Amino acid sequence: MRRPKVLFFDSNESMLNLSGMKPQVTDAFGGNEELMGSWFSTMLYHSLVDTVTSNYHDFGTIGAACMQMVAEENGIELDKAKAEKAVAAMKTIPAWPDVPPSLKKFKEAGFRLYTLTNSSAAVIESQIKNAGIDQFFDGSLTIEGLNVYKPHTRVYHWAAHTVGVPISECMILASHGWDVAGATLAGMRAAHMARPGKALYPLGPDIELVGRDMADIADQLLAMPA
Repeated sequence: MRRPKVLFFDSNESMLNLSGMKPQVTDAFGGNEELMGSWFSTMLYHSLVDTVTSNYHDFGTIGAACMQMVAEENGIELDKAKAEKAVAAMKTIPAWPDVPPSLKKFKEAGFRLYTLTNSSAAVIESQIKNAGIDQFFDGSLTIEGLNVYKPHTRVYHWAAHTVGVPISECMILASHGWDVAGATLAGMRAAHMARPGKALYPLGPDIELVGRDMADIADQLLAMPA
């Protein structure tokens, strides 16, 4: 296998450490820090509900609504304003330590780099700037305007078309099993970063590259012929 020409990067949990917003989320849940994982999973679930029902809301709006859902399910009072404030902390979560040096290696090796995220354009631009990694990217792609969320097949085909490269010459790097599965089934190459608590779906397709983090994936990619 030769190297892909374009690398797409998922943001939340893949490049960026979501635990950076744990204080704000824990505060919204009345001090219950165990509910953060439940909230984010619920947020992802309902983004897919929006996709299959053609009832689009932006990711942040879904996040705040799902935070209120999880709070209600656990007997916690949480108004809309406080939920929105907690979700806004997502704009400033830090990059995982292995991400900046890996992006630098990719850039120096001649890859074209783009984000491909379910977040809005305003959020991803804020995220990569605050994380100090914006200088590595050729552009930021989000589902905003497309109005369907990953892992819908349409997202990956749209991304490849947008950058003007055949989908078979693109690769997504993500820590979510559903994201790399969706990309692979769409004909895009994929690399899974096994961040803490992240596993591949056993019934999904074989994923081309699997590594513990982005540094591991970088070593595997750079070992391929250009």
